[in-house]
Amino acid sequence: MYGSQFQQLDTMKKTLQFSALLSLFSMTLFSQQPSFKVDVVDNQINIGYGLAIGDVDGDKRLDILLADQKDIVWYKNEGNSWRKYVMASNLTPKDNVCIAARDIDGDGRVEVAVGAMWNPAETRDLSQSGAVFYLVRPKDPTQRWEAVRLPHEITTHRMRWAKVEKNKYQLIVVPLHGLGNVNGEGKGVKVLAYNIPKDPRKPWTTQLVDSTLHLTHNFEVWEDADATKIIIGSKEGGKIVAYQKGQWQTTDSWLGKGYGVGEVRRGVLPNKDTFVATIEPMHGNKVVVFKTNGDFRKVLSEKFNQGHAVVTGDFLGLGYAQIAAGWRNPNADKKVGIRLFVPQDPTGETWQEHPLDERIMMACEDLLAADLDNDGDLDLIAAGRATLNVLVYWNLRIP
Repeated sequence: MYGSQFQQLDTMKKTLQFSALLSLFSMTLFSQQPSFKVDVVDNQINIGYGLAIGDVDGDKRLDILLADQKDIVWYKNEGNSWRKYVMASNLTPKDNVCIAARDIDGDGRVEVAVGAMWNPAETRDLSQSGAVFYLVRPKDPTQRWEAVRLPHEITTHRMRWAKVEKNKYQLIVVPLHGLGNVNGEGKGVKVLAYNIPKDPRKPWTTQLVDSTLHLTHNFEVWEDADATKIIIGSKEGGKIVAYQKGQWQTTDSWLGKGYGVGEVRRGVLPNKDTFVATIEPMHGNKVVVFKTNGDFRKVLSEKFNQGHAVVTGDFLGLGYAQIAAGWRNPNADKKVGIRLFVPQDPTGETWQEHPLDERIMMACEDLLAADLDNDGDLDLIAAGRATLNVLVYWNLRIP
């Protein structure tokens, strides 16, 4: 009898030890501290509207591309330094506003498109608001690139390349307003997908992606096995649209419907649920997480001022996503900057906020993540509007 009791006690002891180890493992898993070192790429930009990342010159290193106020530039990744080259200048009388870069022909070098003629107050005259260009690569990418003007909608604002079929890419362009829109009311924003011809100087065809939203701001592309989808942030919320059977199909799928959202980025929680991180409302003060299943909505911060950038990725090597978000105007604490939000439980009920660096100013206009030094972890690249700088936040995580 006593042997049986001692055996039960021994089993209970082992169970408690295992539970303690599991608890310690869980605490360690969710309490990784971020460590980043800031590197100044350029501290003499003019605005820094939009960033892109990709290998420009085919040396197998990711470079940084920037749509600055009047210049489209790229910074050659030389390992420990950056060399700046101007691709195009003064494309229109108004400012540049966005850029998209991706290798779409498999040659190991990115194709580049840009948006310009930024004039958001003009919603009626196409000649005075909005422009889209494809940049034709020269033999030497350090020289000027040829700009091919494409058809456009009013108030061109954001663009990305999307792989919609096995060997087919489209350029997705999202304006800010619809034609004739006043105060966010009127015709919906006409989101277009551009088909690139064999000769990019020849006419491009377009497909309508969606025209139901107002005051759109940013969007996310993801390429599932069954379909390519995008989620568009707008005054009405985040709407999901899918490419199927050769066409873009509008859906009634939303994340955050009824909440105006500006930035939108997807990620995966520790329990493998998919979430979308947003800035709410457009140019707002809140970082918010929605889940793709159910009515889950979690506010992570309300201390931003002109929140303008969100990116997700596994910066800490935890096996699930964290959120980096930035804002561009001084908040109540008279700060601008970037914060990293890390889930503290499997379902995303609690998050820990970390300032990435408070020794250098970053009025964040745009933010991307990429492994710039090929060390297996994600670095952050930020462009500052009022601070007029481009910074790299090198991830110092030890695998």
